[in-house]
Amino acid sequence: MVKIGSLLADVDVAIIGGGVVGCAVARRMALEGASTVLIEKAADILDGASKGNSAILHTGFDAPVGTLEWECVQKGYDEYIAIHESLNLPLLKSGALIAAWTEEEEARFQDILKKGSDNGVNDLKLLSSSEARQLEPNLSKEIRAAIEIPREFVIDPWSAPLAYLMQALENGGKAIFNAGVTDGEFDGSKWSLQTPRGIVQAKYVINSAGLYGDILDKDVLGTSEFTIKPRKGQFVVFDKSANNLVKSIILPVPTKRTKGIVLFPTIFGNLMVGPTAEEQEDRDDASVDKDILNDLHAQAIKKLPALENIPVTATYAGIRPATERPDYRIIEDNERNWITLGGIRSTGLTSALGLAQHVHDLLAGQGAKFKPIPNPSTPKVPNLAEHLPRDCNSSGYGEIVCHCEMVTQREIKAALENDLMPAGSLSGLKRRTRATMGRCQGFYCSARLAELTQGKFSEPIAIGEADE
Repeated sequence: MVKIGSLLADVDVAIIGGGVVGCAVARRMALEGASTVLIEKAADILDGASKGNSAILHTGFDAPVGTLEWECVQKGYDEYIAIHESLNLPLLKSGALIAAWTEEEEARFQDILKKGSDNGVNDLKLLSSSEARQLEPNLSKEIRAAIEIPREFVIDPWSAPLAYLMQALENGGKAIFNAGVTDGEFDGSKWSLQTPRGIVQAKYVINSAGLYGDILDKDVLGTSEFTIKPRKGQFVVFDKSANNLVKSIILPVPTKRTKGIVLFPTIFGNLMVGPTAEEQEDRDDASVDKDILNDLHAQAIKKLPALENIPVTATYAGIRPATERPDYRIIEDNERNWITLGGIRSTGLTSALGLAQHVHDLLAGQGAKFKPIPNPSTPKVPNLAEHLPRDCNSSGYGEIVCHCEMVTQREIKAALENDLMPAGSLSGLKRRTRATMGRCQGFYCSARLAELTQGKFSEPIAIGEADE
């Protein structure tokens, strides 16, 4: 039973969960003319599964043929390409190589090529060992063959959802933080959602709660049609001195269970290897394991021997909201105007915009009628990509606060004083500026950040926190 509390918002559409999918849905619904609110339990967006991904824009060449996931990946890819310049979102044309290191892996290439063709990705190209090494001369001579996928890209995994939500907010949407939904009541025409901060009323509700999507359904609807099976993925981040060793995304031959370990450049100038795929019960345990990281490190060096003398900048883990089935779990409760977006795993960054389009179509099927905004405002987010001009390249930035990532005082101030959505935590500030994410992991800049953020966060930065 929903308790009485102050009314925080009364809208057409409420989106629960501030991950990349929730932010994309908020943008789409705001642009379609719906009054919209995004509700997030943390102090900033991307606090859950979305914060730990490999930042690759996928063509969908290996998606399950004819599935909703395939459709959303294709549509999401196309929309990102269409809008990225208007939102100032970076795009690094890396291309990808599926590398076969064994005879067994090479034998599966024809199936991969056929699947790519069936998925409408018709520019895959089979390469010999010498042709692959001509493209990437630093790869191990042990490579047997490769498939080239020229239209795979590396993107910024955090600026994209920030831009999506910023555009929603600039066009009339709202966002409420520190407001996890604990209960809800539907009166036949409108929802009343309980949060610690008060009540949100909405005609339609979109559950995009990621790792807690099934629990939210149980808490509010009384039942859930799926169960989250958390899957941890650990990563090793190599120093930026590895930046010129490989330009392509080096993909493994995938299995039925996982896409496997990827070696890939980042938009920020690093080189990474990961993720692993470890089943676990805990939805929040993003700890790393030394033995697993050592194995990742060894696998990377085996494929790219020049990495042997490159230092490791960081290690981390993300948790993917897998379920008991491999497909997306999109569930409609038409009688109660509720849609659940569950089981959105590694393709979520690419498919988010496509999923948002799908949500709009589902709501239209439920009878929702909105009038699209004719001339929507289009914000531009700051660039963090290493291959494009950064804020430190122009005068008047004040000081360099984080020397490892060349983050300026002006960037920190802009993130903290954003009129629509200021950074709400150290984690949020990191993802908006890259402060503390470089070689020293905040050892040198955390004290200065504590000064600059004093009074800005509900939980002040403790000296030394940034490098934990």
